[in-house]
Amino acid sequence: MGEDQASFVEYGIEDRPPLFESILLGLQHYLTMVGANIAVPLILAGAMGMPADVTARFVGTFFVVSGVATLAQTTLGNRYPIVQGAPFSMLAPALAIIAVVGTIPGEPSWQTDLRYLQGAIIVAAFVQIAIGYLGLIGRLRRFLSPVVIAPTIALIGLALFDADQITAANQDWLLLGLTVGLIVLFSQYLKTKSRAFQLFPVILGVAIVWVLATVLSITGVYSPDSAGYVALGQVASAPALMPIYPFQWGIPRVEFALVIGMIAGVLASVIESFGDYHAVARLTGTGAPSEKRINHGIGMEGLMNVFSGVMGTGGSTSYSENIGAIGLTGVASRYVVQVGAAIMLVVGFVGYFGQLVATIPDPIVGGLFLAMFGQIVAVGISTLKHVDLDSQRNVFIVGFSLFVGLAIPQYMANFESAAAFRELAAGVSPLLGSPLFADTVFVIGGTGMAVGGLVALVLDNTIPGTRRERGLEQWDERTEDDTEFHSAWERFRQSAD
Repeated sequence: MGEDQASFVEYGIEDRPPLFESILLGLQHYLTMVGANIAVPLILAGAMGMPADVTARFVGTFFVVSGVATLAQTTLGNRYPIVQGAPFSMLAPALAIIAVVGTIPGEPSWQTDLRYLQGAIIVAAFVQIAIGYLGLIGRLRRFLSPVVIAPTIALIGLALFDADQITAANQDWLLLGLTVGLIVLFSQYLKTKSRAFQLFPVILGVAIVWVLATVLSITGVYSPDSAGYVALGQVASAPALMPIYPFQWGIPRVEFALVIGMIAGVLASVIESFGDYHAVARLTGTGAPSEKRINHGIGMEGLMNVFSGVMGTGGSTSYSENIGAIGLTGVASRYVVQVGAAIMLVVGFVGYFGQLVATIPDPIVGGLFLAMFGQIVAVGISTLKHVDLDSQRNVFIVGFSLFVGLAIPQYMANFESAAAFRELAAGVSPLLGSPLFADTVFVIGGTGMAVGGLVALVLDNTIPGTRRERGLEQWDERTEDDTEFHSAWERFRQSAD
């Protein structure tokens, strides 16, 4: 462990646990985000009217892309232990594209939708590549104090949390409460009693409750319409192996108006990933990310979005759920995440796997999220230890940014699509109603961490305050310089040789 590594971290970024242990730890990292990585393709498949057999292959493709993107990011990108997966920030423009695309004679409508979606993602991804490798996002780092970073990270957890998964009318409180209780019991109360409890609280908690729900389903205690029902019959009907390859849905089609909305989704993804990088650095005690590391990370995410478009999915981005897992388990090993990514890359071709994971009941997923997302919020709040909290300007900026970051996305949720918001904006001014402006505002406005982060950025850099008051002096001391990133890269290259 490095000198600055956080005390609770069991495995630091450079550590390599034994292979079998790494396999279980890697699966645990992926288990925390598997619900979201399945939810995005299922939402898109439903909107496109995709047949069930194609949907299974579509979901598998997302896992293959996730595995490749994670390996690329952890090896050649920012080299942080962050899983890459399907982005919710790009879901809104994707659904907007599906809603407006027409049909091509002789081709299923879902296939036409996918080809236009692929084209929009590929073109928009080149904007992200430029932002990263031209150093545009990294240069913003000098304007970012802990006063800006704190609400941005906190809003990652607050925005991701879906209250409906907790407060649903048909909620199964037994499964949800047991999931939360076991994860908390293992990770907080029993972690000193057994190494298994310390390292595997998530996978143990979910597995125990999942088995219980399966038993209750088989014995008839849970009916098929129950929230906790496990539909094992669906697993047997899934295909054993699925063919997944580039341009499997056909050659992408590009329409400029559709690309504009996807660029807005990419920008929201960039802002979210920027906060993720700082959250991981804060959790592991490795110092705030350097400009070079940020640029490499965003640039690689752009390249992987091109790859996701070629493969025919809905994009790729850093996963905040994975950061919550680091906070719960203390496992921040890059090697562990790479092992998990390699497994996902392989099992993505196995139809049984995706269908099996899809049987995890919503109450268990809700309990998992309840235990994890609080970790991300706490990481953001802890960043404020560098600033003067007796300063009224700091307290105002943080509080106001958090409130706006929750309120604006709630307002945007009133609109069914980007087109509906565009119509409202056009009533105010033709310029405001243009796709370029309206779609960008709609997508970014619906992303809490983007709204809160931008508001905090503007206020912190315009309201008078000293560098010490804003926490910049301590922040600069803890920020790695570019030579540290190059040194880490050189060590990797030497080990590869």
